[in-house]
Amino acid sequence: MSRITIALLVGLTGFALYVMAVVALADHVLPLHWTLQFVYFTVAGIAWAWPAKRLMFWAAGAR
Repeated sequence: MSRITIALLVGLTGFALYVMAVVALADHVLPLHWTLQFVYFTVAGIAWAWPAKRLMFWAAGAR
């Protein structure tokens, strides 16, 4: 199996698990003040990019 295929499978699975965790934690954030909600959703919306970047560089590293 190629690195790209592995990265695709790991990336899709990881992203799905990440979204499920963010949505589950959002239930606890929604009753809080709007500024805390803003911080939570901003961080949650950006945080997935760093692992995705590392995974993409790893997948392209064999070339």
